[in-house]
Amino acid sequence: MTPLLAALALVGWGLAVVLGIQVLDARRELRRAREATRAADDVALVEAIAETERESAERVARSEAVQHWLLAALDEATDAIVVVDRIGREVVRNAPARRFDGSRHGEVLARDAVDELLQTALGGATSQRELQLYGPPRQVLQLRSFPLRRDGEVVGAVAFTRDVSESRRVESVRRDFVANVSHELKTPIGALGLLAETMAATDDPGVVQQLADRVVREADRLSRIVDDLLDLSTIEAQEAPSRAPIPVSVLVQESVDLVQAAADLAEVPIHITPEPPDIEIPCDRRQMRSALVNLLDNAIKYSGPRQPVEVGARLDGERVALLVRDHGIGIPTRDLERIFERFYRVDRARSRETGGTGLGLAIVRHVAQAHGGDVTVESREGEGSLFTLHLPITNGNGRSAAPEVS
Repeated sequence: MTPLLAALALVGWGLAVVLGIQVLDARRELRRAREATRAADDVALVEAIAETERESAERVARSEAVQHWLLAALDEATDAIVVVDRIGREVVRNAPARRFDGSRHGEVLARDAVDELLQTALGGATSQRELQLYGPPRQVLQLRSFPLRRDGEVVGAVAFTRDVSESRRVESVRRDFVANVSHELKTPIGALGLLAETMAATDDPGVVQQLADRVVREADRLSRIVDDLLDLSTIEAQEAPSRAPIPVSVLVQESVDLVQAAADLAEVPIHITPEPPDIEIPCDRRQMRSALVNLLDNAIKYSGPRQPVEVGARLDGERVALLVRDHGIGIPTRDLERIFERFYRVDRARSRETGGTGLGLAIVRHVAQAHGGDVTVESREGEGSLFTLHLPITNGNGRSAAPEVS
């Protein structure tokens, strides 16, 4: 081979080597580019999947939160609520509805009644009924059920159970109150009419004077009934009576002064014992005095001559106890639970004879409740009675009304 050819061959081989290296480099770059592209695609896909998972998790969390809020809201409802799906399987039962899960007779009756109404609702009909449970405690339940529809198709049912015992009781009390008021007012009004007719038909001055005295007594009785009704109405309407610190000893003494004349007339001595503690209580002075006067008035009326009535006060923890004790005829056990009802009288004949309205103890109870307290009674027939009015010695902001000792 000539030197020229050898040189050309060498150059060609060199070029081939260079081109081969370049091709290999190009292939490597292409492979890296492809791998990079594939990696980028994989990363994008992973990121897309991760984003979808995050969104799904957020939607699930939101759904669970909404479900939790709804269930919590249902648990706070006063009505018992039960929701079932299209085949009658229970989906939701709130807290008020769970109180009917027991095995007592009333709970079983309520649960069966709800199941019956739900079946009716799954058939597409709305229904309601009232269920009376005789307890104890006695309850009146109002039940309603409705079908749940989607696109016109029944997909479930819901039943609501409402305890209307208190509203029924209030309705009954109102009916009884109207009937009692009508009866109590009718008696003196009728007596006044009869006395007026008799007075018009006689010319005897002595008879006329006697009838006039009767007219005055009946008019006074009618006036007392109206005054007591107005007092009771005012106390009930006044949710938060105006209060000012009043010494307990002053309340007791003022109340005794107001009934002293009646006690002297009945020959009933009044003793202040136990001696009231040196503290003040936040109260409506007029209302509290009215409550004590009613208790003292009853004690005097149902005591015999020379049978003492005792009134006093003592500390009882964070409360003060105002006590009125008599040694009179006492109260039969069967009547103790009802004596604080309006117009309830243990001895109707004696009450009318002494001019009682039947509202005094009802006023005492309402005054006690309006001041955050209560009234209790202990009595034995033939031995007398003890009425105790418990009242807090702190005002509405929790501060003691008693004087501070430094």
